[in-house]
Amino acid sequence: MAEGLRVSVVHAPSARAVFERALDMPAGATVADALQASGVLALLEPPVPVAAVDVGIWGHSAALTQVLQDGDRVEVYRPLTVDPKVARRQRFQRQGARTAGLFARKRPGAKAGY
Repeated sequence: MAEGLRVSVVHAPSARAVFERALDMPAGATVADALQASGVLALLEPPVPVAAVDVGIWGHSAALTQVLQDGDRVEVYRPLTVDPKVARRQRFQRQGARTAGLFARKRPGAKAGY
């Protein structure tokens, strides 16, 4: 049985900027331990306490107390700047109903929606 874990901590502070650090952690380490060891908390703007950070492992939400397994990828999520539903609605209004969704590539003479 391995004595330690190999995990990575990833955070994207802004578009096209990625912070990634590979860590060797002792067996039984938690998500909070990995965040502290990686130094990612110093990059967060504005500074956020550990308890308020949204994290996940391989895209699935995780608690700070969750015990890590070998090969886990801890992801630190930033808050959304725009509600996805609002962004989709605005994009649809800009494009217009005829150029989006099912009607984007309508064949000549085809029925509506085909």
